[in-house]
Amino acid sequence: MTDPARIPVIVGIGEITDRADAADRGPIGAEPAALMAEALRRADGDAGGGWLPRIASLDVVNAVSWPYADLPARVAALLDHRPAHLAYGPVGGETPVRFLHEAARRAGLDPARDATPSWTVPDPAWTNPRARDYLHPQALCHGLSQPVVVYPLYEIALQAAWGQTPRRGRDESAALWAGMSRVAAENPHGWLRRSFAPDEIATPTPANRPIAWPYTKLMVANPVVNQAAALIVTSLGLARAAGIPEHRLVPIGPGAAASEPRDWLSRDRFDHAPAQDAVLEATLRRAGLAASDLTAIELYSCFPCVPKMARRRLGLPADAVSTVAGGLTFFGAPLNGYMAHAACAMVRRLRDAPGRAGLLYGQGEFVTKHHALVLGGRFDGPDDAPVSVQDEADRRRGPVPPVAEEAAGRAVIETHTVLFDREGAPERGVVVLRQNQTRLLARVPAADRATLAALTDLDRSPVGLAGPLRRGRDGLLEWEAA
Repeated sequence: MTDPARIPVIVGIGEITDRADAADRGPIGAEPAALMAEALRRADGDAGGGWLPRIASLDVVNAVSWPYADLPARVAALLDHRPAHLAYGPVGGETPVRFLHEAARRAGLDPARDATPSWTVPDPAWTNPRARDYLHPQALCHGLSQPVVVYPLYEIALQAAWGQTPRRGRDESAALWAGMSRVAAENPHGWLRRSFAPDEIATPTPANRPIAWPYTKLMVANPVVNQAAALIVTSLGLARAAGIPEHRLVPIGPGAAASEPRDWLSRDRFDHAPAQDAVLEATLRRAGLAASDLTAIELYSCFPCVPKMARRRLGLPADAVSTVAGGLTFFGAPLNGYMAHAACAMVRRLRDAPGRAGLLYGQGEFVTKHHALVLGGRFDGPDDAPVSVQDEADRRRGPVPPVAEEAAGRAVIETHTVLFDREGAPERGVVVLRQNQTRLLARVPAADRATLAALTDLDRSPVGLAGPLRRGRDGLLEWEAA
């Protein structure tokens, strides 16, 4: 880290929010590749122009909304320039942070070294990248294969570990989300551009139906959007040679990454995330910063449990504003792309605060993949420390209980959720249970109103509650509070 000219910097940012219901649009908006290309053109304009033909590497986040055969190549074709390096990311909300980090490391290298849209023809060999075949069969049998029904398991376990009643936990989430809505309301690229009061977010209504206990619709990511963002990264030396004013250059500082076991049933507990802890601590340590030194932060906000854990690990106060873009509920959650928008918002903030630093923290899958990165600040050269802190994350993890498929007798709740239909009626509960040293899953039928009432009691956590097991007609275990 001896050559300041090799410091990686962001020189251009571009965003686009495409609303299909706008007066000049039809019922279907622009396709993902077109949005990405336009975001890059805007980033080029933000950088003063002339950068597109010079792009050496094009990293594209995964677009699960349309089955492209080769999305990076399609974007390159729309730009009329094919970089030497094309990369297409896996599914995961942390990928924009990872791509930005990887671009920074490359930039810092020594140069010597029907309603069917008329979009790109779909790839007939495409398979859904969100297939969950890596999950335990019991998770699949009980329908716990999507993030919206798994993150609540963390929320419930964390509330109990923090000594909160479900009511207090819900109120904390609602207050945090209300603050995010205020940021989104001021962001010209936001999707839901109005402020929401905590009661609006916490209280189930026909417009804010319960999704998976304890989360309502206004507490979960909103992927029904059409948005794209792009950033241009180069070295400080090239940026200066291009004549870009210093105050528009935002350095990319240190970062770190680690993961939890991909199968969420193979976690030691649901009231912590060792990979998140290791990543956040290492990133700030490598940057020589404390959380109080940060001018702005973006803590991934697909569901409230994620930024609530991160806030506590960073030692931030409860009223800290944890977003610069507006959060995945209110700004919008273009599937894997949200953190690119957050990075654009962070660049705008740091351009107005020269020398100050901000933190980007992204996360993907089921509290699985974690990546953090410092932007801004003052650094002597490019960061060349190993990105992975996986060894530290693994060291912090406890023993994992084996998952049992056969059990009888009584079992104790480790965590749980309740799933609701579109009218807000409970469909079933699913409980993660402990029996001796094993873990198991069981269902609570919709007809068992007494048990569902215990699971949704706002004033008493059911974690630790014991009850008997029985075998359902379809062979799955069922549990009741008795």
